Amino acid sequence: MAGASASGIARDAILEQARALPASPQVLAGLGELLQDINTDLSEIATQIRVEPTLAARVIRMSNSAVFGMGQRVGSVDEAVNRVGFGEILRLVGAATVSGLVDRSLGFYGIAAVRLRESLLLHALASEALATHAGIDERTAYSAGLLRATGLMVLDRLGRAQSTPIVVFDGGRYAGYPEWETTHFGITGTEVTAMILDEWRFPAEVVAAEREHLLLTPESYADRLACVLNLAGAIVADKGLALAGEAACWRLTNEKLAGAGLDEDQFQAAVSQAGRMFERHRGAL
Repeated sequence: MAGASASGIARDAILEQARALPASPQVLAGLGELLQDINTDLSEIATQIRVEPTLAARVIRMSNSAVFGMGQRVGSVDEAVNRVGFGEILRLVGAATVSGLVDRSLGFYGIAAVRLRESLLLHALASEALATHAGIDERTAYSAGLLRATGLMVLDRLGRAQSTPIVVFDGGRYAGYPEWETTHFGITGTEVTAMILDEWRFPAEVVAAEREHLLLTPESYADRLACVLNLAGAIVADKGLALAGEAACWRLTNEKLAGAGLDEDQFQAAVSQAGRMFERHRGAL
């Protein structure tokens, strides 16, 4: 749908900047659909990855890393997919996606590229771990956690393109990113993420959760996936990788646990699981 967003920033301008991002997230959406069916052949998964040659090359490289490698080098996507198998392939492609997607620091947000990559990877793994206990599809949760900062990346690019100078985010002046984004762009990063993922044909449940996962309104707590994404943020914060303008949104509360359908023991089990997986996978970035 063309025209302006509620912000006054043209929707087309937002989507144009989104198209300047690497295509890997769209591959991730297609891969997620394939992985919903346990009967999907590994060759179909390899074909989906080859849609984006840069991603395919990164997948091959990472499959030969100490994280995913098993001693014998591979030279093709098919070999890489067969090596890691059905259960691990989304994590491999996810690590390759975030490695390529975050291709620069976010100057207006004051976020270094390496920190953003690590924060998003941990958020994805924490979302996956929580979803397992919450009875939500863990692959859907992983993808949602991995791509949740897409709007920040696009707004940062829009900031560089603005004729009027944008003031860099200052935690002393603004309560968080949403207030700063609304002031300078008229739209929040979560709204932009939802807009883009909708355009890229991600499932409606992911789009809604991305829009609501900061849980800024009481109604947001009715979205279980949004609550899972928020609780994943609490795990990210506990590991010291929260983004400055979101840290206040990640406080652990009983209301959030109830919204996700989790108890404290399940949350702590997810903390341990996500921590182990992150220490294993961060070396691939």
